[in-house]
Parts: sequence; structure tokens; C-alpha cells
Amino acid sequence: MCGITGLIAFSAAAAPNLSKITQSTQKLFLRGPDHGNVFESENIALGHRRLSIIDPNIGSSQPMMDKEERYVIVFNGEIFNYQELSTQYLQKVWQRTGGPKTTSDTEVLLYLLIEYGSKCLPWLSGFFAFAFYDRQERLLTVARDRFGKKPLLYYTCDEYIAIASEMKALLEWDIPRELNYSVLYEYLQLNYVPQPQSMLKGVQKLKPGHYMKIGSKGIKEYLPYYTLKTNTKEYGKYSYEEAKQELVEKMDASVKERMISDVPLGAFLSGGIDSSIIVALASRYTDKLNTFSIGYKDNPFFDETKYAKMVAEKYKTNHTVFSLTTSDFLEHVHDVLDYIDEPFADSSAIAVYILSKHTREHVTVALSGDGGDEVFAGYNKHGAEWKVRQQSLVNNMVKAGLPIWEVLPKSRNNAVTNKFRQLHRFAEGASLTLKDRYWRWATLNSAKGAKNLLTPAIQQQVDQKLTDRERDNILRHLDNDDFNKVLLTDMNLVLLSDMLVKVDMMSMANSLEVRSPFLDYKVVDFAFSLPADYKIDGTLKKKIVQDAFRDMLPDAIYNRPKHGFEIPLLAWFRKELWGLINDELLDDNFIEKQGIFNPSAIAQLKNKLMSNSPEDSHATIWALIVFQHWWKKYMQ
Repeated sequence: MCGITGLIAFSAAAAPNLSKITQSTQKLFLRGPDHGNVFESENIALGHRRLSIIDPNIGSSQPMMDKEERYVIVFNGEIFNYQELSTQYLQKVWQRTGGPKTTSDTEVLLYLLIEYGSKCLPWLSGFFAFAFYDRQERLLTVARDRFGKKPLLYYTCDEYIAIASEMKALLEWDIPRELNYSVLYEYLQLNYVPQPQSMLKGVQKLKPGHYMKIGSKGIKEYLPYYTLKTNTKEYGKYSYEEAKQELVEKMDASVKERMISDVPLGAFLSGGIDSSIIVALASRYTDKLNTFSIGYKDNPFFDETKYAKMVAEKYKTNHTVFSLTTSDFLEHVHDVLDYIDEPFADSSAIAVYILSKHTREHVTVALSGDGGDEVFAGYNKHGAEWKVRQQSLVNNMVKAGLPIWEVLPKSRNNAVTNKFRQLHRFAEGASLTLKDRYWRWATLNSAKGAKNLLTPAIQQQVDQKLTDRERDNILRHLDNDDFNKVLLTDMNLVLLSDMLVKVDMMSMANSLEVRSPFLDYKVVDFAFSLPADYKIDGTLKKKIVQDAFRDMLPDAIYNRPKHGFEIPLLAWFRKELWGLINDELLDDNFIEKQGIFNPSAIAQLKNKLMSNSPEDSHATIWALIVFQHWWKKYMQ
């Protein structure tokens, strides 16, 4: 797990920019505190920061070159099957070159690319973003893993193309800092930026499962090597019992593959189904697995550590609970804000940051349950979508009750008001088309509400036709009643742009590598070859996952409310963080002077926060706080 950056120049005018390689690389220090170096040659510069996981010896550091020094690579990630690939595809190469000089996956990837080019990308099992340069052909190849677990941003102009693992490193290449107001409008709906877009004009993210070849004059190829899709032809291949067994075998293989490490390894254990399964399987391959949970000492409604302890006791793990008070969380709010280099407002990032920080004190690698909900239908919204599709009296009653739900107090802060909030969202969505319903339930703020937060002048700079096209592209798979299309859309939106960004960013802020067995491509491809009713029905979400592993887990962790990795923002905003809101980042004078946000809409939002029915106002305010902090740091 590392950080990469680089620039390839197309003109003499851009050549002086190459000298910034060292400062750009240093911006990625936390992604790779163990080693850093750069490569410079003629019209290109590449930088690398290393977090040593496999073969931590200095000889495996990067940039890495082949024996003849024609090729160079900078690589962020892990290739879990590198030993098998070396045996299968590189034996003649090792005979010719005198054998590998390291035991690293980087050297294997380097020579696979030399020998096979982009043809080797589908062979890779793992997560990665890399830049591979052929000095003779002056050809740079960059690629990203299948599901976008590792980030890769790039900026293009006539003079050069710059790449980086993080925006803060990209900005060191002196790219223009011009706000994309159309993306801001989308961000205010989703609370994150939908990929491949970014908040800055000219900056994009390389699409998952794609590679790009850049020659001496610009981009020559931009092509997919993998496309996630539903495999309807396979829906009848497995009986339910056969599918359960196949899932256990594939997950076991995925976990075993991800246990490879030359540094201490552990696992996150939230007490939910997914992380509990990972721990159960990982315990097969180590005598004493280190497991870690985070608890909310001051807020039992959000605390699930008792379930994590049950799993830890069953598998006799070396379990550590970080039971934190409100002050412990608040202590790290500014750390999170400072690390975010593009607006990202999933507030559970604070909890992931703290969990990663404390976990890093014990291990360098952690397994997690990320991806299970998107792949196997585990979210509350999936249960709601299933219910909407059933013609029932209860559905009609909830829909008819919309006028009632609109006036009842709604918030996430306790069980009763959260139920009112859920009933209101269900009744709203139930009357919409599939695409409109998906978008409404994926967003925290309506399109109208998001636009109203902007001043009339800024509204004019939102390209509505463009944002409509982007929305239509995100929702393009929702073309029939196959529930798997909802999950496919989640993979391309929620997983890619929210969940994976959160975990990568917050773990890397603490120099911790996180591995996600549910996102092994063989598991994912298998999941999308199963009919949707294997995953969800009237009684269970994530049905096949729960049933397949039921005998491995304590009964108590089944059939209980799903909270997610939430934090009590509402309470903080009303007390400890009110000064940050009212007197600083959303101060009336600052809002007026800045000229981006509608002062009256901001005032109404702050009033709603303090009302008896705050709904999701705290989530929108957090989105504004994150944006404002970012804007002050990077745009003023």
C-alpha cells in the first residue's frame, strides 16, 4: 500500500514542472512513511511513497526498474496471486534475467507488464493503481483495479498530464484550481463526488477496471480490461444449497489469499455479519488473530461492541475494543477535515479514521467486511426497494400516510424518530419510478434542495444538462425489474465513490492497509451470477450470506437493526461543534463574502438543525462544513 504521483510533459514549456516531483511525492508521506524516491528522465517524472507490506527490504522499494533500465514502475496496492503468476508466466523471464531480485509483488507486476503489456491486467487478483513507463517508446501506461479500491486522479491539458493517488499531490503540479459548480451541485445531493468526476475542472479519476496509455502527445488509449455486469445466463446454474457452499469456498479462498503479509495483520470486527464472517474465516489461518472494534461510550444507541465481543470470544481472538467518549471523537474531527483534499462528507469517516488510528498502533494490515452490503443486498434501502415491489396493503397504507410522516419529528438520533424518518423516505420513494426512487434514496438532499443552497449566480454556472446526463449514466443499468441491477448501480456509485473512498482515505491517513475479501473479483462475479432472490426476500437482506455462514456465528448477531458505522453528529452540532458552524465555517458574514451559498437557505438549515424535526439537516451541514474547510485550505 503506497502513494504514487507523476507528470509526463508534451512540450518544452511544461518541462520546468518536472522539478516539482519531490514536493508532490512528499505530500503522500502518510500513504507510505517507510520509504520514498523519485525517477526523472527527459519528459517524465514519477514519485513513490512506500508502506512496506510484502518484502519490506530496501531492494523492493520504488520506483523499480528492470535489469536493462528500460522500464520503470510506481505501484500502489497488492497483487495477492503474484507468486502463482510468477510461476505460470515468468519462468522463462527469470531464466533469461538470472531470476527475480526480490520477493515482492512489484517486481512480478513489472515483468508481467514488460512481457505481456495490458494483456496481463485481467490476471491480477488484488487492488492497485500503477504507472508503468517504457523509456524507449516514451509510453506511459496507468491502470486501476476492477472496483476502484485504490484511487488514481489525473489532470490533462495540452502541455502535460499529471497523475496522483491524492488530490493534494496533484495540486503540487500547479494545476488550475477552478471549482466545478456542476459537481458541487451533485455533491450537495450525495454528500460525496460521484466518480469519475472531481470537484476541480480538468481533474478526473481513472475509471475502475480501466487502463490508459499516454504517448508523447497525449492519451492514445483509454480502455476497460474488466466490466462488472449481471450474468443472467448463470442464474439457474446453482441450487440455493449449492450456491451457499460455493460462496463459503470462494470467501474462504479470498480470506486466505489476503492473509499474506510480512508485517503484523489483524481484522476490523464491528459485530455485523460481514466483519464477523471475515474473522471466522481468518481464524482458520492463524493461531491468534488480532481484532479491533470501536465503541460509543456516551451513546449506547450507536454502540455494537457487545456483538463484536461475542464473535471474538467464539474464535478466541486477541480482541481490542476502543471505547470512546464524545471528547475522544471530537478530538479528531479537525484531523479528518485537514486530511480531506476533496470534499467528502460521509460522517462515518470520523469513526473509520479513529478506528484506523488505534488499529495502526498494533498492526499494519487490517481485513474488513467492506463490499458485502453492495454485493449481497445488505442495506435498509434494499429491504425498502424489495417491499416497494410487492403489492401489499401495508405498502399502500405507508404511502397513504405520507402527509402524516411529513409532519412527525424525524431524525437518526433515536429509534422512534428514525422510524418516522424511514417511513417518510419510503412513502416518498414508493410513488416514484425505479430510477427516481433509487436516486432519492441514494441522496441525502433533493436536487431542488441542493440547488436552493446555492446563490442564484452560482446556480447559473451549474450545467443542468450535463448533470442530468451524469445522473442518467449512473442509473443506466436500472432498465428492468432484476434486483441485481440495483446492486450493480450501488457498486458503480455508492461503493466506488463513498465506501471505498472513505476507507482508503481514512486508513491511509494513518498508514494502515485495509483488505476487503468480499471484493475479490471471483466473489463479486459469482454474486452477480446468482438470482436476486438468493440475496433478498421478505424476511432477510443479504440472505445467502447469512444462511451460508449461520453455523459459524453467534445467533445474537442475526436479525437485529442495522445501524451502519454512524456517529452522533446531531448532538455534537447542537452543542460542542455549534461554534464551528455558526461562528466560523457557516458564519453569516463569511457566507455573504464567499458568494457560493444562499445565506437565507443556510440560515433555514441551521434553524432546522435546532428544531424538533431535524431530519437529515445535520448531514447536509456536515457536507457544507467539509466543503468550507476544504475551500479555505485549497481555494482561497
